[in-house]
Amino acid sequence: MKWITRERPKIDRIACPWLIRRFIDKDAEIIFAPYAQIKERARELNATPFDIPGVEFTHYEDRCTFDYYLQKYDLKEPALQKMALIVRGADTDNHSSASQASGLWAISAGLAYNIKDDYELLEKGMIIYDALYSWAKHLQQEKHTQSPTERLFLQVFNQYIQQKKCEKSKTPAWAKGLQEIIQDQIDTNLTLSLKEIAEGLNLHPAYVSREFSKYFENLSFGEYIRKLRIEKAINLLHISNYSLSEIAYLTGFSDQSHFTRTFRKHTGKSPSEYKKSLAKGKKDTKG
Repeated sequence: MKWITRERPKIDRIACPWLIRRFIDKDAEIIFAPYAQIKERARELNATPFDIPGVEFTHYEDRCTFDYYLQKYDLKEPALQKMALIVRGADTDNHSSASQASGLWAISAGLAYNIKDDYELLEKGMIIYDALYSWAKHLQQEKHTQSPTERLFLQVFNQYIQQKKCEKSKTPAWAKGLQEIIQDQIDTNLTLSLKEIAEGLNLHPAYVSREFSKYFENLSFGEYIRKLRIEKAINLLHISNYSLSEIAYLTGFSDQSHFTRTFRKHTGKSPSEYKKSLAKGKKDTKG
């Protein structure tokens, strides 16, 4: 069977061919084409289009095309369902759906940047999704807490646990240490979740979450990180001539659209609107 989709694949358009070849039709032929040519070429080649608007195999509400294949072909294996959360999070830029989603996005974007031939990109991507499937099927409980950032997080939380008494009116040492680590790492995508911290300390995640927000402006870990990134973005808008895409990169956002949505949520304006208001204010001051 032939399947056709848009050229320059990254997430869904590699995940879906992997799913097709591994679980639906091992001899499937995958074709990439410019968006404007897909429907015409689909008719010529008798191929089924996917991951484009207006066809059966596409996004529905908050679900991506990978989800639809699972539903259509009744693929209920737990490992595939776990992969669906990760693929959906990476493909829809909702990295909160699975802690692995931001990593999959980063790897996929880097792979597409390095490999210009779509068919070579697909073959290399198949290896990545084979690995992700093996992890989802056999290795989800494995841990590898070795990065410096992870060790520092666990260290400061362990220090907190060892403190038997703490004055409520003062910020405890563990929170101050954690704040310093976050500030040092604000330009990167922190992958250690509160759930992982809790597991490392043998505590319930809800308890750790509650203690975190108590000392960090009543915000969750994710909310606090986003707040700091936006504050840094605002500062860069004031003091630098960086483009908006450069500022998005420097403040750790996966892409400019994610940056724009988060910025608007925090400030009520898009970054471009905010930048224009700054320029207007400077002009009025000179006048």
